[in-house]
Amino acid sequence: MPRMSPSPAIVYAREATIDVADFRRVLVDSGLGAIRPVDDTPRLQSMLDHANLIVTARRDHAQGELIGVARCFTDFSWSCYLSELAVSPSAQGLGIGKGLLDETRRQLGPTVSLILASVPEAVGFYERAGMARIDEAFWYKRER
Repeated sequence: MPRMSPSPAIVYAREATIDVADFRRVLVDSGLGAIRPVDDTPRLQSMLDHANLIVTARRDHAQGELIGVARCFTDFSWSCYLSELAVSPSAQGLGIGKGLLDETRRQLGPTVSLILASVPEAVGFYERAGMARIDEAFWYKRER
């Protein structure tokens, strides 16, 4: 069920999937397009198809313009990895990113940890949102 933000112009909702062109546009507009495969539509579609929690922010109503997206992978029991948190520049500074985090956490419930890897430019945002840094994180970097 869609949830209205404190600002009645923004609707947050869990969606089974979103249009790949809208996803691409938000990634590009937000700046994440520089580090995402935005010119590989089948790969973007696969990213959407295999996510099991997509939370959106839309302008005006549940079918309105997509202005923010949180794309996640979770077991809904223990942990959730937030792969993208992207907000269109026209909506940045309005609390949309925090609203997406809050709605994602609401969807997950209090027993699930939310984990992410931040781009350097967004570290301050996540700290202001109340997320704690973790030092004991490891990864195998993708080859392409």
